[in-house]
Amino acid sequence: MSDQSILRITREIKHIQNNADLSLAVAYKDSDIRNVTAIVLGTPGTPYQFGLFEFSISFGKGRDAGRFVTICPESQTAYIISDYPATPPIVQITTTNGGRCRFGPNLYAGGKVCLTWGGQRGEEWSSAQGLESILISIQSLMSNNPYENEPGYQGAHAPEDQENSKAYIEKIRHETLRIAVIQPLESSLGIQLDGTDKPSESKNVGEDDEGDDSFDDEDGTFFEPFADLRKRRFLWYFDSYMQAIKEAEPCVRRRQRFENMPFESSDNCMRGHFNYPELRRRLIRVKEAILKETRNWPIEGLEAKNQEASLAVSLQSQYEQIVEDFKHRHNFTVDLRLVHGNPFLWELIYFGRPMTQLDGGVFKIKIYLSPRFPEEQPRVVVEPELFHYRVSKDGTLCYFPKRTEEMRHHIEAIVEALEEESAPYDPRTTVNPEASKLFWGSPEERKNYNRALRRSVQKSVE
Repeated sequence: MSDQSILRITREIKHIQNNADLSLAVAYKDSDIRNVTAIVLGTPGTPYQFGLFEFSISFGKGRDAGRFVTICPESQTAYIISDYPATPPIVQITTTNGGRCRFGPNLYAGGKVCLTWGGQRGEEWSSAQGLESILISIQSLMSNNPYENEPGYQGAHAPEDQENSKAYIEKIRHETLRIAVIQPLESSLGIQLDGTDKPSESKNVGEDDEGDDSFDDEDGTFFEPFADLRKRRFLWYFDSYMQAIKEAEPCVRRRQRFENMPFESSDNCMRGHFNYPELRRRLIRVKEAILKETRNWPIEGLEAKNQEASLAVSLQSQYEQIVEDFKHRHNFTVDLRLVHGNPFLWELIYFGRPMTQLDGGVFKIKIYLSPRFPEEQPRVVVEPELFHYRVSKDGTLCYFPKRTEEMRHHIEAIVEALEEESAPYDPRTTVNPEASKLFWGSPEERKNYNRALRRSVQKSVE
């Protein structure tokens, strides 16, 4: 791969990583930028809603792969030289339940992603495209009616297509929850299908059993760059997942088999059956495991502090600098302390700013920090209950620091999220579906939102 190609890929990766778009995330191993792993968030309002779909993107193989080969002298490994962006990378979906689930007419069970490059006129790959446009194109395939992406689709006027569209949406919604939300988290948290948290030595994988879409790299090391992202997003979207089950459950029978679509073949389909009660149980179990992990962070961190680990020293120093800055600026809106002197558990007392909807309220905000910070980001809980579109029903706060590695930016972002009163509509930040519906609804609904918010503020001081 040429230096120009590497520079281009590096720029595109950094652009996505620095972008505020909550729908996309990319990562790669430092030893090999040619192979990128990406996450695409299922678009709200579609059957893919808030699913975290993973893709592998290889820039190491071009269309002229047979002509350009080089040998790495250290390992004697053959690599294909690509002339990206003149030729497109190879893209595969890895969220497939071990190769057994086709997530759409263009998203094959075997991993193939059909983006029509090099096909009809106007659909060819262009060097003006890049990694971000590829991921956005993939996201566009996850539409509110994916059946329309099938070339044989006649339209809503065709009764058969109308029935198939409805059935297809229903099973994609179910499998998005099962495979693109629950399964990766159960794997990351070590939760087995029988409810235990011990890894099993072996299991027989059936039609609806969970496959392992993760993989070992060529060097034998396990690469799981989005484990923390999945956990944080799960806490954000938990109420939305539960609401999706509540709305979908009456539409199907328990154990009802999925309907096969005309374009599905025996080895490239989505087979299974509906079982929303089981999905609900598993969602709750995953949430409990994440909360347990969160509560254990301060315990692990205290051990690190006792051993004078560098991270503990750094967090202690950051805390002292932030407190000193508050004093210097005469900031009386927040009061910050370490719980029992533990730098891995911060407590922020927030006093509602005068002349805002939070005026007069007093809220205790716990900030749990991981011994692996900043690779694992803080998890923030607001107490008591606050009716706010950025705060879930159990108190999880959705916020966005400008820089993730410095706690000063986290504190600033927490306060900004609470005080935000004129945010543009973004369903990806709707961690409280009820509050969000009112906040971005009609003028009367907005008034109801403000009333409910004020009631929760008043209760905070009772």
